Amino acid sequence: MHMADALLSPAVGLTMSAVSAAAVAYSVKKTKKTDLCDKKIPVMGVMGAFVFAAQMINFIIPATGSSGHIGGGILLAAMIGSYPALISISAVLIIQSLLFADGGILALGCTIFNLGVIPCLIIYPLIFKPLVKKGMTAGTITLASIFSVVAALQLGAFGVVMQTTLSGITELPFVTFLLFMQPIHLAIGIAEGIITAAVLCFVYKIRPEIMESTFDRTAIKSGIPMKHVLVTLAVAAILAGGFLSLYASSLPDGLEWAIEKITGSTELAAKESSVIEGVASIQETTSFMPDYNFRNAGEDSSGAGTAIAGIAGCAVTFLFAWAVAVTISAVRKKRRSFQDTEGTGSTEGTEAQRNTSREKQDT
Repeated sequence: MHMADALLSPAVGLTMSAVSAAAVAYSVKKTKKTDLCDKKIPVMGVMGAFVFAAQMINFIIPATGSSGHIGGGILLAAMIGSYPALISISAVLIIQSLLFADGGILALGCTIFNLGVIPCLIIYPLIFKPLVKKGMTAGTITLASIFSVVAALQLGAFGVVMQTTLSGITELPFVTFLLFMQPIHLAIGIAEGIITAAVLCFVYKIRPEIMESTFDRTAIKSGIPMKHVLVTLAVAAILAGGFLSLYASSLPDGLEWAIEKITGSTELAAKESSVIEGVASIQETTSFMPDYNFRNAGEDSSGAGTAIAGIAGCAVTFLFAWAVAVTISAVRKKRRSFQDTEGTGSTEGTEAQRNTSREKQDT
């Protein structure tokens, strides 16, 4: 559900950008020390790269002529927590839009809201966590994954319909668009839920402390080895982005499919607007591998270009997510150290005042 700028009016696009920016800022503020303990920081980077790579692989939705890819919000939330997950998925979507022209810049706020805010801040705490509250097992993780992903995609699809309607996109009538968007994303959601469950069950089997610490918002103990699971996820990300992406379905994704069913084309022509033209110019400048291929590839697909884009995207996403996690953790530690110093100074000052008062009384 990477939205194109043509689906939005500047007013709706900018408003949603402000809403999503506020949600990300709130997530940064609410991220605790234990959310990004030393053991969790590399997990955030690796999982960001993994989701980037996984989103490049479109799988076929049988008997529809459509395809889908995972959103990754629930997967990230279960691995690193609601607030770090929103930060991580936002990093993925920003990199996709700016460097690979996947989704419009004006529409970035909508995309972050639909694929990030909804699954990470709403569905994960309200559906996923209650379903696994009585104990994490392969069964409860699978059930929670499927129900949560389906709910998140249904709300996200509805969000797309509302955003286009509020933008006055008359080519996509509300009821008709809704009737195409919800069923196709139900099918995509079931498939993504199964994939999410498989990844989470694998991680829980080899290193249960990751998901357990996330659920309880506690730090992973220093003696817990993380190398094996991190290397496995990193290799999986590289293989997905650099190899499996070559076999991704070329069928239109759920959003494009719904648009095509209504208009006869997978894309809408952008309305004339200085804002839309401006962000399009910015994206043309920043996207060094548009559509995950060499800039001069044009309509000709290049396996080498896709593989390089996948690996480069994984690397950039890992570094970006890791750097953000390190920065947040460092600021938290510095602030805590400052508060501790102030507290000590205040205590010493109070004690000195008491001693002075006693001396005056004795005199």
